[in-house]
Amino acid sequence: MANDEKMYISYNNIHKLCKKVGYEIIAKDERPDIIVAITGGGMIPARIIRSFLKVKGQKNIPIQAIGLSLYEDMGVHGDTENIGKEVIRTQWLDFGSLEQHFDSLIGKKILIVDEVDDTRTTLHYAVSELQKEVEEQQKKLDRLDEPTQFSIFVIHNKDKPKKAELPKEMMESGHYYAATTVGDSWLCYPWDAEDIDEHTKLAAAQGNI
Repeated sequence: MANDEKMYISYNNIHKLCKKVGYEIIAKDERPDIIVAITGGGMIPARIIRSFLKVKGQKNIPIQAIGLSLYEDMGVHGDTENIGKEVIRTQWLDFGSLEQHFDSLIGKKILIVDEVDDTRTTLHYAVSELQKEVEEQQKKLDRLDEPTQFSIFVIHNKDKPKKAELPKEMMESGHYYAATTVGDSWLCYPWDAEDIDEHTKLAAAQGNI
C-alpha cells in the first residue's frame, strides 16, 4: 500500500486485534492492575481489551484516561499550532478515584493503551511522565524497592523511523504489544467515520474486517 493511500479499519477488526493481544497478555500471566488510555484513540481499544483480560473471581481492571496532544509551534506570533513535535498534557490521572482500588501506582502492572504508534512521541511522553509520578511516590512513601511494570498496547505500529524511544527494558522484555504492524499509511478509524456503513464497506474491501 502506498504511503498516501488510506487504510480503513472496522470495529470488528479492532475487536479481533484486541482479543488477540488480550489473550496473549493473559497467557503470559501479565494481567495489568490498571489500564491507562490515551484519549481519544486509546479509549475504545482500552475498553475492548479489558473484556479479554478478565479473570474469574477478580474485579474489573480500572481504566483511567490521560489526555495528550501533539503540537508544533508554527512560529509567526507564537500562537499558531499544528500537529507536530511538542506534547501538551490536557488531562491526567485521577488519583482520588484510583485510591478506591489501591494506595498508589507503586509495584503495579500498568498497561498504557493507544490506537497507533506513529512517531512514538506521545507514547514516550506518557511512559516518561508516569514513571516520574511513580518515582515521586516511591520517594515520598519510602518504597524504593518495589518495581512498577509499564507495558504498552497499540492496535497498529507504523513501520517507520521513530522520533522518540521507549525504555529498552520494556522492549526487550516483551512488554510492548502491537497487534499488527502496517506501513506508513493514513489510518482511518471507525470512530472518526461520518458514514459508518460506507466506512465498513471500504474496510471490508481492504480485508480489514
